Amino acid sequence: MTALAQERPETMPDTRTESVTELDEVLWQAWKAMELPEGYHAEIIEGAIEVSPTGRYSHSQVVNLLRDELAEFLRGGDFAARNDTNVIHEGRAWVPDLYIGPRDAERYVTADGLGIVAAAVRLVVEVTSPGKRNLDRDRIRKRREYARAGIPVYVIVDDYDKHGTVTVLTGPLPEKADWEGEHRVPYGTEVTVSEGPAKGFVITEAITGPSRA
Repeated sequence: MTALAQERPETMPDTRTESVTELDEVLWQAWKAMELPEGYHAEIIEGAIEVSPTGRYSHSQVVNLLRDELAEFLRGGDFAARNDTNVIHEGRAWVPDLYIGPRDAERYVTADGLGIVAAAVRLVVEVTSPGKRNLDRDRIRKRREYARAGIPVYVIVDDYDKHGTVTVLTGPLPEKADWEGEHRVPYGTEVTVSEGPAKGFVITEAITGPSRA
């Protein structure tokens, strides 16, 4: 379930007018003041506060498998795989299922201690959940937001795209809120991260499961 607290109209241009800045500040203060029951988190995505529950077991299983494999891949380096952290960018706040950031991240923590700045993040992963609103969040709205933030790599593990797919997006274009590179494969087909600290990391069937075709 996703609860929508306040949303900017889809047709509103991305130019930050005075009124938009005021709305962003209202949303930011409301987000900081929220107290949610255990198992829920709140994000600010494209001018909306969205509240989402913890994913089902199959969702967490993929996230945990990815984190375990990435932790081994990154062992001994300057970067690490993390989750359950707010990623902050220009009045936006996201909680990716998984991200790669500096192992020693203290200097990248926001002044108020609420999260880590998006500039420190080298890769984000979202594992989709069922329901149109949830799917649109990862496939469309977060795709645009992560591009606007200039995060180098976005991986979408999508159990609800046909028989399951993995998409690796690279080359963010912040001005266009889009990506230069997109590589999408069905479950069961290996896909390799092509840049950043996880360059060479392979997402395999052992993580996603086989295609259900």
